[in-house]
Parts: sequence; structure tokens; C-alpha cells
Amino acid sequence: MSRVAVRHAADFGRVAVLMGGDSSEREISLLSGEAVLAALRRRGVDAHAVDPSTGLEPLLGGPGFDRAWVALHGRGGEDGLMQGTLETLGLPYTGSGVLGSALSMDKLRSKQLFTTWGLATPRWRVMRAPGEAAEIVAELGLPLIVKPAGEGSSVGMTKVTGIGELPAAFAEASRWAGPVLVEEWITGGEYSVGVLQDEVLPAVRIETPHVFYDYEAKYFSDDTRYYCPCGLEPAREAEFAELVRVAFAAVAASGWGRVDFLLPGDGVPRFLEVNTIPGMTSHSLVPMGARQAGIDFEELVWRVLETSFDSRSMATEVPDGATG
Repeated sequence: MSRVAVRHAADFGRVAVLMGGDSSEREISLLSGEAVLAALRRRGVDAHAVDPSTGLEPLLGGPGFDRAWVALHGRGGEDGLMQGTLETLGLPYTGSGVLGSALSMDKLRSKQLFTTWGLATPRWRVMRAPGEAAEIVAELGLPLIVKPAGEGSSVGMTKVTGIGELPAAFAEASRWAGPVLVEEWITGGEYSVGVLQDEVLPAVRIETPHVFYDYEAKYFSDDTRYYCPCGLEPAREAEFAELVRVAFAAVAASGWGRVDFLLPGDGVPRFLEVNTIPGMTSHSLVPMGARQAGIDFEELVWRVLETSFDSRSMATEVPDGATG
């Protein structure tokens, strides 16, 4: 497929950078949004911050906007709700549409789709009550990871190493959105792979001294280590890149995003999720992969904004591999 490229900043028109919101990931969204806003302005784009938590009036009145760069993480911004609002307003926006956003935010349905498309994913079960603990351990073994199916950024997640810990982990996950998902614990390398306008970016391998790659490790810890190049043999990484394409398509994601998987000793990647609005902070993964591919942060932000165009726009189509 081809890239839709925009040559001049003025062709984007007036751009709303949506950031903040009122989800559990507001803090990170503000960091991402501010970084995106600054990068767009450095490239000459007429970009303005809009925080939906204070209302949508900026999108409805005044001078108006021509498109939106969506930097909202979590519920209300990444789950299809904002995408549907923008479509109702007739305002083009970056990234996945309503369906892709909703499916990707739902970890349970994502796993069901991965399985349908022939991708491996950690074995799982939906937990509905603390009394199911013994049955779940008998089925999935220990350790386990317990998570709310409708949240991102590792919010509400707990590693369980003993059956007595499972009820408390269930209670914690129940505080957040979606059913409680219990997965078998997979020991192996953790990888994150960006997708940008149908181009699969170099993989990033993650190592953390934390129990798992949790909220603190993702965004604030200086102890987390990132490797890009990731250390895989080129042929192996290329093989996994094709599976990343499959995972991205399975949940109807589009434009840009990130696919996460674990690689245990058997060499078969276990796909975890697709993130349709990845972080754009100093600790974020897509900018690392883009940089390895020769795309600096400003160019990355620009190319993401290009995803707000479709084939009927004034933008020009550029063959795969071309730069602008």
C-alpha cells in the first residue's frame, strides 16, 4: 500500500491536538499531547491544545478546526467514543476509526480476534467472582497476571504467585473498566512494535527490574531498559513483523499504533494487545522504533497527522519506503 503524504503545513489547516481527558491515563495524555503540540508547531502547523475534560466547545464554535491529532489515552479517547464524536462533527482525525479503537481497547475481544486470526496469545479466562480462584489456578497454573479488560497502561494489573493472592487481585481489577481477565504468566522477552501508515517499524525489546512492565516502569522509571535494534536476527524480526500486521488488521486498527507481544522459549510470540494511540513521551516506544527507522520525532508526529487524510484528500500518494 502507499503512504498519503502532505507536503505543506498549511494543507493541514487548523489542527486540534486533543489531550488530557478524564481517564485514568490523563497524566500521560497531557505529556504526550504537549510533546505532539510542540513538534507540530516547530514544523509550522497551526496546532492548538484542546482538553475534552473542559468540554467540546472549542470543536464546535469559534474559528473551528480542520482536523484533530488525537493524543487521548484510555477510556473516552482511545475506545471509539471520541472517534465517534469526531465523525459526528465531520472532523477528520488521526489513527483508528470507531471499530478499531473499540476492539483494541477491549483486551478480551482482542484476544478472541487474535485467536481467530491464527495468532498465539496467553491462555486466559474471565474471572467473575473470588470463589473461582481454585478453578482458575487449576486451569492456568501459577503465576498469573490479572487485569481489567478495558484499561490501558497496565492500570489495575497485578501479578499473582499464590492462590491466596487472587481474590485481592480480582478486587483491584474490578475497580476499573471491563471484565476481569486472568492470563497465564509468560516468561520471555517483551517486545513492542510500532506501525505507521502500513509500515512496520523496528521492534523495541523492553527489560524492567519491576515485577512486570507496569505504569511506573512505562512512564517514569529510569531503570527500564529499551533495546532497538532489539537483538533478534533480521529474518526473525521480519517474520514477526508480518505477524504484527496480522494482529493490527485483526482488530481493525488503522493509521498508526503499536503491537505488543511476549516471546517465550518456544519461539512463538504471544500477542497481548494493540494500542491505537501509543504514548508520545520521553519514555515512549513508537518514537524509539521510528528513530531506528530514520524518522525523527517531528517527522513521526507529522506522519501521524497525515493519517487524518484519506485517498480523496489533496495529499499525494507516495510509494512505500519513500520519505517526505
